[in-house]
Amino acid sequence: MKKKSNGKKTKYIFVTGGVLSSLGKGIAAASIGSLLECCGYTITLLKLDPYINVDPGTMNPFQHGEVFVTHDGAETDLDLGHYERFTHARMTRFNNVTAGRIYNDVIQKERRGEYLGTTVQVIPHITDEIKSRIRAVSEDVDVVICEIGGTVGDIESLPFLEAIRQFRFDQSPRHVIYVHLTLLPYVKTADELKTKPTQHSVQKLREIGIQPDILLCRTERQLTEDVKKKIALFCNLEVEAVVPAMDAESIYQVPLNFHKEGLDNIVLEKLGLSVHEPDLKEWQVINEYLQKPEGEVIIGIVGKYVDLKESYKSLIEALVHAGVSNRVRIRMKWVSAEDLEVEGGGEHLRECDGILVPGGFGDRGFEGKVQSARFARENKIPYFGICLGMHSAVVEFARSVARLENANSAEFVPETPHPIIDLMPDQELNGDKGGTMRLGEYPCQLRKGSFAFKAYGKREISERHRHRYEFNNKYRFQLEEAGMRISGISPNGNLVEIIELNDHPWFLAGQFHPEFKSSPREPHPLFNEFIAQALKRRKSRQS
Repeated sequence: MKKKSNGKKTKYIFVTGGVLSSLGKGIAAASIGSLLECCGYTITLLKLDPYINVDPGTMNPFQHGEVFVTHDGAETDLDLGHYERFTHARMTRFNNVTAGRIYNDVIQKERRGEYLGTTVQVIPHITDEIKSRIRAVSEDVDVVICEIGGTVGDIESLPFLEAIRQFRFDQSPRHVIYVHLTLLPYVKTADELKTKPTQHSVQKLREIGIQPDILLCRTERQLTEDVKKKIALFCNLEVEAVVPAMDAESIYQVPLNFHKEGLDNIVLEKLGLSVHEPDLKEWQVINEYLQKPEGEVIIGIVGKYVDLKESYKSLIEALVHAGVSNRVRIRMKWVSAEDLEVEGGGEHLRECDGILVPGGFGDRGFEGKVQSARFARENKIPYFGICLGMHSAVVEFARSVARLENANSAEFVPETPHPIIDLMPDQELNGDKGGTMRLGEYPCQLRKGSFAFKAYGKREISERHRHRYEFNNKYRFQLEEAGMRISGISPNGNLVEIIELNDHPWFLAGQFHPEFKSSPREPHPLFNEFIAQALKRRKSRQS
């Protein structure tokens, strides 16, 4: 059980990365947070991103990956999803700060005259603003874990690194530690791990004025004691502070691996906190289920970013969580929506036990998603549509069952005679693309006896949204008459949140993004029920 913060001064852990990107700083930070929680401490996490965008909301998924949405409607870095999945900390708009937001706020203060005519500079104005954002998330927690995006040596990261260098001098000596994640590449021809990249990475940090307290060494091979001693010598560390970060089959093994290496004890000792044996039972059970599934299901995922799985990070993990809950391995079959536009669903989706159509933006591949909804409807395959996946299902049903010829979404075909999906009357789009959507958590009321009600087990729910276009209420009665069930609506009755099909074993689509609220310890009810239905179909086909 977590304990409340005891009123003592908050401690800080700064996580940096070196050598190359995508080493897993977010997983490392989240795992440290989870271990500290399991030891009884309250924590929060903060991501400092060096890019100039104000937030990732308008960034191309091919470049940036998924945009994670917090309950208060912030569009944030995907690492915040890892933070929520690994810990009990609830992320908000204050837990992700970009260089763009920092510079924008400093410029706005200068325009308002808050600096009294002083020349505005990176030091102290930008660095002070960064430090203020770190302190802003420090209330009522024992430890703040702050991840610095990018790689040491990037020019964009310099103001953030300077800020966290200064931060140690603003606190008591044992209230701040630096954890550096680095790479130990294995050279096959030499049959050895190379430490030089790590030495250079630490050297770069030390040039900035930061001496790491702990090194996490990402590696595919075990570290010998000699290698650890060599790294410790050249990087000015105790041997115990050189901690292996071995490649793992599942990201959910990382907290257990770090505990095995004693990382939680090292962190607590360096922060001057009492060392406790962590309660890791939940992580042990999760990993046992992951390693020993009792079956498998094949889920067809129809999307437009299938070549870059980072665009569907939360969705993938939500499926894994539901697999753990149902004791099955999820075999994900990625299907390009554009391929379905030409070839139809039969060849690609026939072997699937369930079909999932995730959210997305733009008309590319939309007709392929419509085809997948039709294939699931006609062949009685469990279907789960999310956001644009709901739009696809509604358009398909309107055309094929309700006989509304050329029905479409006004987002893609503004002149359609039947705008089944449209902007609501009170919506207006201006020139700015950022922050114009329905974002964050909204309440929903479920219809008793529906698939959704059975999954959630309650009438009132709330889910996170990220979209502009909605179900057009003008067609609600007509589609219900044709066999569509409106099973989830907003409390005022104006917004359709969930649709289902009456004459189908399990066909459900929602306007929201349930994947953002799933975790391995609490799989999302809709994903859980979707996988249960897929497993039921698989067993019926095999019998």
